[in-house]
Amino acid sequence: MTTDIGSDQSQEFVTFSIVDQLFGIPVLQVQDILRTHRITRIPLAPPEIAGSLNLRGRIVTAIDVRRRLGLARGDQDNCLSIVTEYDGELYSLMVDSVGEVLALDPSQFEDNPATLDPTFKTYSEGIYRLNDQLLVVLDVERLLDYGQRRAASA
Repeated sequence: MTTDIGSDQSQEFVTFSIVDQLFGIPVLQVQDILRTHRITRIPLAPPEIAGSLNLRGRIVTAIDVRRRLGLARGDQDNCLSIVTEYDGELYSLMVDSVGEVLALDPSQFEDNPATLDPTFKTYSEGIYRLNDQLLVVLDVERLLDYGQRRAASA
């Protein structure tokens, strides 16, 4: 579900931080926000797959977003998770901290700048320039689509 950033209404994003970078995903793609859960490792999974957890009887794949974005591994014991659904499956996006919900004017949305980290560009729809920082809008589908990633790197 790609966000229609170009519409006339304000767009709402759940914001979160990894290292000192602010990211956002459309609020309609967020199902839950979790504190640390017990995660079971998955043998032979890619390094950014932290494992799986049980959320009210459903198996949820936990993704270490730091590692997915090519950043150093963080403290998984103190992270928060944003639960989202992709292709009928639930995913827990492990992040450093969760911020607020921001309603932003779509006319302020910009394409990724040339200086944005190449890995961020891979998973970003674009950016918003806020007063004191850059909000990178992540494309959840691209972040979670491992088939597309394998095909692109082959």
